[in-house]
Amino acid sequence: MAAYRGAAGFQRVLLAVKHVCFSKQRCGVIICRYSTVYDPNEKTFDKILIANRGEIACRVIKTCKKMGIKTVAVHSDVDSSAVHVKVADEAVCVGPAPTSKSYLNMDAIMNAIKQTGAQAVHPGYGFLSENKEFAKRLAAEGVTFIGPDTHAIQAMGDKIESKLIAKAAKVNTIPGFDGVVKDAEEAVKIAGEIGYPVMIKASAGGGGKGMRIAWNDEETREGFRFSSQEALSSFGDDRLLIEKFIDNPRHIEIQVLADKHGNALWLNERECSIQRRNQKVVEEAPSGSCCEYVFLTQVEHPITECITGLDLVQQMIRIAKGYKLQHKQSDIPINGWAVESRVYAEDPYKSFGLPSIGRLSQYQEPLDLPNVRVDSGIQEGSDISIYYDPMISKLVTYGKTREEALKKMEDALDNYVIRGVTHNIPLLREIIVHSRFVSGDISTKFLPEVYPDGFKGHMLTAGERRELLATAAALYVAAQLRSQKFLGDLRVSVVPAECRRWELCVELDKGVHMLGVSRSGNNYTVEIDGEKVEVSGEWNLASALLPITINGKHRTLQCLLRTAAGEISLQYLGTSFKLRVLSKLAASLSKHMPEKVPEDTSSILRSPMPGSVVAVSVKPGDNVAEGQEICVIEAMKMQNSMTAAKTAKVKSVHCKAGDTVGEGDLLVELE
Repeated sequence: MAAYRGAAGFQRVLLAVKHVCFSKQRCGVIICRYSTVYDPNEKTFDKILIANRGEIACRVIKTCKKMGIKTVAVHSDVDSSAVHVKVADEAVCVGPAPTSKSYLNMDAIMNAIKQTGAQAVHPGYGFLSENKEFAKRLAAEGVTFIGPDTHAIQAMGDKIESKLIAKAAKVNTIPGFDGVVKDAEEAVKIAGEIGYPVMIKASAGGGGKGMRIAWNDEETREGFRFSSQEALSSFGDDRLLIEKFIDNPRHIEIQVLADKHGNALWLNERECSIQRRNQKVVEEAPSGSCCEYVFLTQVEHPITECITGLDLVQQMIRIAKGYKLQHKQSDIPINGWAVESRVYAEDPYKSFGLPSIGRLSQYQEPLDLPNVRVDSGIQEGSDISIYYDPMISKLVTYGKTREEALKKMEDALDNYVIRGVTHNIPLLREIIVHSRFVSGDISTKFLPEVYPDGFKGHMLTAGERRELLATAAALYVAAQLRSQKFLGDLRVSVVPAECRRWELCVELDKGVHMLGVSRSGNNYTVEIDGEKVEVSGEWNLASALLPITINGKHRTLQCLLRTAAGEISLQYLGTSFKLRVLSKLAASLSKHMPEKVPEDTSSILRSPMPGSVVAVSVKPGDNVAEGQEICVIEAMKMQNSMTAAKTAKVKSVHCKAGDTVGEGDLLVELE
């Protein structure tokens, strides 16, 4: 967002947003991608440094290249092979992995600016994007900050200051304490005056970092501790505020552009209510309905670009150079509908998404599908580490209508290949097809209300179960037939006549099903419980994708695992299902195999995710109560309290503060 000239300009935009009428006039032509219209006679900058990483750094670099601007990437030592480093014209290492020593290291970034001769800095979002001290240091060196000036950052980037300005402009705000909370006990006092529940949040930054909901005094003390630590780690600023927690709101954002000449635009609204841990998961533009609460944002956003056709990064660069806005409010359209799914490297079955780390052993974006956009900062072979946000990409689809955009999102998620890390595609796909989401009956409590016992994956209907069983059986037979050939010929010169029918046993979710399979070319007929399922396809077993037709309906599955023991894992309707396919003989013998006894988890505490140990609160011999905090694990800038599953004595402690732990590592044993 470009700089405002004083508080009056900010108040003017707030009032415009407050009283705006959300018109839903649709244009007949859909704008599938933003347009970067570059005028070579309009000089901006020769070189820009991007003080960020990942997908947003790549996004800024893409527009800079179209505008003929050289780019400089900054990176930590663990990001030396990152995509944003490879696509930039120059790259400078600014420190080790922790953000406080690299991407928040102002001294190192200022040195990189001097070293490369960059004339301007684009901060992206997060990190230093709303840090007024950074903007001041750039101004002192004559370097342009592509974003708000220091006054605007103070006015809007700081939540405490922005609430005061909003109140002065007579804009409705959430009740709360308008100053800085000094310590945990003051937080308890303020929370009591406001009335529970309350929201404790970082004054700086955003993205769900440094935010906790508290329903009582103890949760307020804990929330103050975690929020201040996360805020310091993410934004270099541990100041907190407290306000009344709105229990069931909609989260609507307005994209705003303003130049240095008193001109301002709002670029329509977007719906951001589908969240977990106060972080957005699914977004769409336009919103489909109005909402009492309106939020202003400063950053580039793909779905806003899709429905307006504007390249927001280009607009920011032009404005930072001092040019006037090219458009009037009447020029801003709403063309079609865009939906964004935030694809994360995390396990959606654990609290709707605990971080996952690893190397992307296979990665394929669904860009061969029409009307699909993927903003990412990774590629096959990239490492997802414990140090940064676990986002893999922003997956965007668009259509003339919401229904069309959502259907394209289903196809895009089914065709998105991600191997090597756990990801949240199962959750994303379930959200976009859920009846409440499709009807627009949503709020920020959507996930806990729809999945009160946690996300369990797709629940198969009887028909879908038959489809899955039939596909696994056909895949098994196709693999068996392929194993009989080498370079297209039979492996041995004399073989029995090819089998035309197979009797198989397929295990799924502890259920055992007897299936009959017959084949004609690439077509299979599978008999299940007296019903026939027709399955056909190319059966390219080397491909990551498995496009097939089931009873005349096209489906795209993914085969995640296939072993000689008959184990098959299929990604079907977004969810991974584990099956075992055996011949009748093998099935009759398998009952003699011993079963693995599950581990007793009540007496041990294992790390549910990879991360670093921030604190250990117990030692051997201590007595702990059920629910008592044992240690704190930080993963990707989010802190998580690990608690005892029962009342017991601590037998042994296997970690200490500063240790790096992996998912499943033993932390503490209880007697």
